[in-house]
Amino acid sequence: MGSSDENERLAHPEFWDQRYSQAEGEQPTHEWFRSFGELEPFFDKRLFTLRTPETIPKILHLGSGDSDVPVKLWDKGYKNQLCVDFSAVVVDLMSQRHSSMEGIEWKFADVRDMHEITEKSIDVAFDKGTLDAMIHGSPWNPLDDVKNNTSRYIREVNRVLKDDGVFLYVTFRQPHFLQPLLTCDGTDWEIEMDVLGDNASSFAYHGFALTKKSPHAS
Repeated sequence: MGSSDENERLAHPEFWDQRYSQAEGEQPTHEWFRSFGELEPFFDKRLFTLRTPETIPKILHLGSGDSDVPVKLWDKGYKNQLCVDFSAVVVDLMSQRHSSMEGIEWKFADVRDMHEITEKSIDVAFDKGTLDAMIHGSPWNPLDDVKNNTSRYIREVNRVLKDDGVFLYVTFRQPHFLQPLLTCDGTDWEIEMDVLGDNASSFAYHGFALTKKSPHAS
């Protein structure tokens, strides 16, 4: 990540439209926060063994960009995927690039206001870098726009997720800074976390699995 000013630009579609307009070939412009291969152990634990392709889970990719994760999941049999992004450029790019793949839809939407997605319709929501793109400034004392953007986003994920659904979130940020943002007003999550990759690394990535608490839980 760059300077605070550069990081602030990540929350605006104009930055991403410009970036994706320079895409060449079939490869992602940049695969944020681990490749699919590096995430397979996380997916195996949190997705593959719990929601097999035969159950046809509805998977929502939040701020999907030009990541190849949806395509890799499609290759494994997951044919009920919706990829949303607020960059019209990348939505058009990916829709054309993978037009032959039935079972993946790319759609223009802002994850802070996904009004076209029905409440409690998603089995698995996946974020790899989208929440992080809304965060800039001091992690100790988040700025008002950071708290506003992230809380709107997290509440929207909570709204579209089924009661037995799961929100999978991959980040490089330290968990203690993220907890207050993930547990914003209007949500009530059970949160589990995995350290991704080499535990000995000084720069560890983390994978969160958030599920809605049962209304009958004590």
